Amino acid sequence: MFLPIYLYGHSVLREECVDIAPSYPNLSELITNMYETMYESDGIGLAAPQIGKAIRLFVIDGSPMAEMYPECKDLKETFINARITAFNGSDVDEIEGCLSIPGINEAVTRPNSITIRYVDEQFNPQEKTFEGFAARIIQHEYDHIDGVLFTDKVSPFRKKMIKRKLAKIEDGVTVARYPYVSARKKR
Repeated sequence: MFLPIYLYGHSVLREECVDIAPSYPNLSELITNMYETMYESDGIGLAAPQIGKAIRLFVIDGSPMAEMYPECKDLKETFINARITAFNGSDVDEIEGCLSIPGINEAVTRPNSITIRYVDEQFNPQEKTFEGFAARIIQHEYDHIDGVLFTDKVSPFRKKMIKRKLAKIEDGVTVARYPYVSARKKR
């Protein structure tokens, strides 16, 4: 089932999310729906806050990026209760976008390598190191479960440049090719 994406301005996108247990209601169905929503929205990652749930869960599938970034080949993972334990490598700038912030793409500087601890869909403990664009995708989604958006990480100059666009999204004046929930705040 396709779930609507919560857009910039919703308070759930700013919450620090909570861990979940294997008994979380309908978890398997939720994960399936998150993958379906991500694919239907042409995304490569989706975090639970983006569908209105303040839980430490995100899904990624970087395989559409594999031609440009070979490290993304076969990169399909579910991350539950994730914690990044190490940031490594040099910092790299890349353009990022977000399903919760349609129409805005900006350069973000991130470490080129991370190590992350999490549990998978069966709650089996995992600890892996990811590099390159794979690490970027994971860091972007991980930020969501800590209440951070990629626009928080752009340069001060670029923040000023996108301020009006962000205000329009927050006010519900936006276009997205997928169902969404707007904050619709009045100015």
